[in-house]
Amino acid sequence: MRRLGKTNLRVHEIGLGGIPLQRVNGEDTRAIIRAMQERGANVIDTARGYTVSEKLIGEALRDCRDNFFIFTKSSARSYSEMSRDIKLSLDNLATDYIDLYQFHNVKNLDEYNVIMGENGAYRALLEAKERGQIGHIGLTTHKLDLLEEIIDDYPFETIQFPYNIVETQAEELFKKAAAKDIGIIVMKPLAGGAIADASLALKFILSNPDVSVAIPGMESVEQVAANLSVSGQPLTSFELAEIEKIRDTLGNDFCRRCGYCLPCAAGIDIPTCFTFEGYYTRYNLTEWAASRYDAMEKHASDCIGCRACESRCPYGLAIAEKMKKVATVFKF
Repeated sequence: MRRLGKTNLRVHEIGLGGIPLQRVNGEDTRAIIRAMQERGANVIDTARGYTVSEKLIGEALRDCRDNFFIFTKSSARSYSEMSRDIKLSLDNLATDYIDLYQFHNVKNLDEYNVIMGENGAYRALLEAKERGQIGHIGLTTHKLDLLEEIIDDYPFETIQFPYNIVETQAEELFKKAAAKDIGIIVMKPLAGGAIADASLALKFILSNPDVSVAIPGMESVEQVAANLSVSGQPLTSFELAEIEKIRDTLGNDFCRRCGYCLPCAAGIDIPTCFTFEGYYTRYNLTEWAASRYDAMEKHASDCIGCRACESRCPYGLAIAEKMKKVATVFKF
């Protein structure tokens, strides 16, 4: 267990990231949450934007709500939109109390200032906190420069930010946040699936004492068992060498499968194209990757080069150019 900063919540160092629950059903979600409970894990992180994730979690927690801390988040920026989303989250999660409500994917200082303005979303969360509907308030972002801009006067209790073997740019920021008793939640612990060795990825993250909890996406009981088995294990010299190999292979110019690039104007599932290309080129699963890429309805060669996706990518990837590479790898 670790302390989530000034919230004083005692959280297991590995929680459940709710994005993949969109791919499973209610029965599977209940099994996943039971498996977490059996192993002492007590954090579930979801979002209004994860389609059915909140509802599936709410249904699965009906008999064990008190055993978990629920974190959710909204992309609402105005008072009225956030007021609406708070109610929707409470209804979907079948609860009268959400432990942590976060501003989802704040991209820049302009958005932040809207949130904090007179008619901004922060006021709605403060009022919900006063009513006892929300315990704590946090922020998620992919932009380190934004956090560096606001950290000295940071008014919230937690930060959620990408951190993994190949994305360590926030380590100094984490130290500063921890010194201010701000809880640190790590998203993208496997770099959006680009890192194949989940155990190694999680052990690396948990070796950082400033981290409160990592939230890998999990969609099966087997993944829960595997991920929670690494808790408390130190890195070996062999594993440190493997980490360097992963860094050399991936670099920093790769898709994290966050999905913010979607929908594609040409109907292409952009993150999945990059996933199959990665399995083909990095993990020697050529036949498997090629067969699944072939089965996709749209392919990288269908890209029309409009670049609308690039303006939405929080990592600034040159998606159109990278789609050309995918098309070259698979020949279409």
